[in-house]
Amino acid sequence: MKTHLLLLLLLLFFSSSISAFHPLDNHLINCGSTTQIRHDNRLFLPDSDAPRSSIKYSNPSSAPSDLYRTARIFTRPSSYELDITATGTHLVRLHFYPISSSSPSLNPSAAKFHVSATGYLLLTDFVVPIGVETPIVKEFLIKLEKGRVLITFTPVCGRSFAFVNAIEVISAPGDLIADVAKSVTPLGVSDFRGLSSRALELVHRVNVGGPKVTPFNDTLWRTWVPDLGFLKSAASASKPVYFSGRIQYREGGASREIAPDTARELNREAEGFKNLIWVFAVKPGHQYLVRMHFCDIVTPALNQLFFNVYVNGYSAYEDLDISEATYRLASPYYVDFVASSDEAGTLSVSVGPSKRSSPSFMNAILNGVEIMRMSDTMGCLGDPLVVRPSERGYSIFLKAVMGGIAFATLVVIVYVFAWRRGFTRDYVPWTPLPTESSDGKAWLKSSAMPGKMGSF
Repeated sequence: MKTHLLLLLLLLFFSSSISAFHPLDNHLINCGSTTQIRHDNRLFLPDSDAPRSSIKYSNPSSAPSDLYRTARIFTRPSSYELDITATGTHLVRLHFYPISSSSPSLNPSAAKFHVSATGYLLLTDFVVPIGVETPIVKEFLIKLEKGRVLITFTPVCGRSFAFVNAIEVISAPGDLIADVAKSVTPLGVSDFRGLSSRALELVHRVNVGGPKVTPFNDTLWRTWVPDLGFLKSAASASKPVYFSGRIQYREGGASREIAPDTARELNREAEGFKNLIWVFAVKPGHQYLVRMHFCDIVTPALNQLFFNVYVNGYSAYEDLDISEATYRLASPYYVDFVASSDEAGTLSVSVGPSKRSSPSFMNAILNGVEIMRMSDTMGCLGDPLVVRPSERGYSIFLKAVMGGIAFATLVVIVYVFAWRRGFTRDYVPWTPLPTESSDGKAWLKSSAMPGKMGSF
């Protein structure tokens, strides 16, 4: 009996070890600290060899965890330089907890700054609201080449400052972001290519039908929130589904790093069959990657579940049969869509019955939703009206005058003048924040950490 128990424990150990994700790049930095701490069962190392222009700051003991009791403050453009071993998509998470208003030497309202990573502008005019009780974690997916990456913090002006409590730079699974998605517009559905080269900023990550999932329980240390706050259908129109069996992961298909295994389905006992609709608040004027997760944990046999998928009210996928893609039940599958928000700053997803379904198996399900704001082709995730930063690193932002006749006339005159002079160089609306000092060299210091940190 003891032998069988030992073998079972070893089997569980090795199976969990095989399924665990071990990133090649795994920079976890506890900013402003001289000690390492464990957070979400991961070890964050101190940034004791930090930029010379920075200031160490200690938050009061009321901070939610040790990770947010220290911060690194920057009064001029400064950066962390980290070694990158794996080429491809990386997760970048920046942790912020508001500076205490009781600080004698800092005015919390002066914290306004930009953040860039080599080749990408991630945050512009970023402000951490004073008085928030929970940390703000900004998550990005960016493509990095082997070598080094600079995470740069730039105060908006000479009177402001930047700060950060913790930084994560983690190499993601190679298949996390595909290069092709389905673009959904009023004109129909078409292929969107080049997705993997765009920077992505997480806006919503939702566990449909299930509870909150914390980084401690997620293979990529992500947070999934329940869907009830986004569900706009009547409460009686749907019901949650919990699966106690074994999820069938397929080689080359959705992996454990994709989504949790809960769902919401139509309540077939309710009167009539109506679509299930979720509505999300987003910034207008941007494109979004909408990843919808499906896993058939509701039907007893293959090829019985057919349903339609809609994005922003437009047909995105008709007669979806999950088993046709997975060839088995309880096997996860996801579809990537690219869509824009409406003028009100909302984006919706919906699932509903298909005409191909038999009356006895008419249903529709959704397991998870991720919505990520996409950068433009120049790698800018900031406001589309932002103009390039100045050479000194402080940004120059111009307020757009929309619809001004005089402004439009001036643009036309300049364009015609430039065209007549043979000016053919493309206009570049944004260029990355500077990654070199005035003498062309970045300051580097030796560090006990796997990467290095620099300042300008």
